[in-house]
Amino acid sequence: MGDKTISDKTIKIENAESIENIAKNTYESSKFIANTNSQTKLDILSDIKKLLAERKNFLASENLKDIENAEKNSLKPSFIDRLKITEKTFSSMLRSIEDVKKIKDPVGEIENITVRSNGLMVGKMRIPLGVIGIIYESRPNVTIDASILCLLSGNAAVLRGGSEAINSNKALMAIIKDALKNNGLPADTISLVPYTDRSAVLDLISQKKYIDLIIPRGGDSLISFVTENSRIPVVKHDKGVCHIYIDEYADIKKGIEVVINAKVQKPSVCNALETLLVHKNIVNEFMPALLSELEKYNVEARLADDLLNIFKNKYRFITPATEKDWDEEYLDLILAVRSVPNMPAAVDHISKHGSNHTEAIITQNYDNAMEFIKKVNSSCVLINASTRFNDGFELGLGAEIGISTSKIHAYGPMGVKELTTTKFIVFGNYQVRS
Repeated sequence: MGDKTISDKTIKIENAESIENIAKNTYESSKFIANTNSQTKLDILSDIKKLLAERKNFLASENLKDIENAEKNSLKPSFIDRLKITEKTFSSMLRSIEDVKKIKDPVGEIENITVRSNGLMVGKMRIPLGVIGIIYESRPNVTIDASILCLLSGNAAVLRGGSEAINSNKALMAIIKDALKNNGLPADTISLVPYTDRSAVLDLISQKKYIDLIIPRGGDSLISFVTENSRIPVVKHDKGVCHIYIDEYADIKKGIEVVINAKVQKPSVCNALETLLVHKNIVNEFMPALLSELEKYNVEARLADDLLNIFKNKYRFITPATEKDWDEEYLDLILAVRSVPNMPAAVDHISKHGSNHTEAIITQNYDNAMEFIKKVNSSCVLINASTRFNDGFELGLGAEIGISTSKIHAYGPMGVKELTTTKFIVFGNYQVRS
């Protein structure tokens, strides 16, 4: 995590003029993309996909440089995993482009027209947000996802990826800029901050004259730093302390399958399961079966005291949970587990320790399921499904710029529509106000 130690509010600002120029040039370019027709935007996305395929080998070589540097700097395996552009990651980028191309362009849509008593027709028209500053870590594929979503929604963007992915991001940005130029739009419509020093973040979030919204996605320290220091409105994409509650009416076999998927399928991502809450009435039946499965995947189970006393000598990879564990985003093969006496206790735990990201209930009881999704107010709440489904692609958005944990102006995965706002439009027949 390239920016995991950002904390000093008095960081010396270097490259200030250069970043201001980047923001200014992007702002000047934003008026063109805001008024670009849908077909041209789709052509740009097609060109990005074509150039990605043509430059795949070069992209792989640049990504390898980043991986080697990350290993030399002893970054966590989970961050290195997110840094890699694997065959699966590359295919996912291509698929994201195709999926976003299938989404209807929201810009210019007119909604909710009503007729007033004086004959005025009042409605709302969807418009781009303007220039979006996006600050993120590790995953180079965010460069593609963020760019294509901003372009289709008519927004310009200034991207600042993590220092650990600088070579990959530069290679990807060259593709995006070439696609823009090929279709007659300014290359500065999408820009990359090329500086890896942390002062660049502080300067970027100070460009209120040219940037309309900041979206940070990353670790605690980065999110806190941006939120506390930004002079521009911020939509947080915070860490994922995700929970699953195993209700007393759960199907145990199927519930364990969901838990294993949520924890093991890709532990280094924000929608992976971190804390499991188990109703006390099914502990003796559920926990032995679960712990046996966790052992198969080398998952460390950090158990609360009551569970630890029962199971500590029966399974490997069991350690005691501390109070700190309930707030932890591990991004690793570690799972915190505690029992709860009832659903209100589970909801209370999530309210105290969750991050408004993703929660799920496993139950066969309809009333309990509906009560859970009503009382838990995270950005995505699931019934009998893995937390891994809180994802723009899986929820039908094509791709996502991130998962917002702020309730204003968007909540949950942010796709194309979430990157627009509305303005009032009024159709009159020469009315005057009395």
